[in-house]
This record gives sequence, structure tokens and C-alpha cells, in this order.
Amino acid sequence: MLLRMIEKFLNLHAMPPTTFGRACVRDPRLVFDMRNGREPGDRMKRRIEHFMNTYRRSVGQ
Repeated sequence: MLLRMIEKFLNLHAMPPTTFGRACVRDPRLVFDMRNGREPGDRMKRRIEHFMNTYRRSVGQ
């Protein structure tokens, strides 16, 4: 579910996965690892969701 939201976000904003991971949790491999089965913890999920929500507001979407 979270990975699907991230993939939509990346496509919508034309953002590379490494940029996304580095910007929200300082981990450029985040998206690649999640695609390979990594399941982030609750705290990291909240940080990812917060980043996506605040990014959308900052660009007016």
C-alpha cells in the first residue's frame, strides 16, 4: 500500500527514487529496497507520509 502511494507520488512529481529516499528519510536506497520487500517501521512510514503531504502542499497540489 505505502509503496503504491510512493510510486504514484514519484510519477506525479517526476522525482527519481533516490531523490525521494534521500529527501524524506536520508536513505537513497529506500524505494529500491521497498521494491525488493523491505517493510519500513511505523516511525519511518510516518516520516514518508509527512514528506509526501508537505511536498504536495509546497507545490500546490
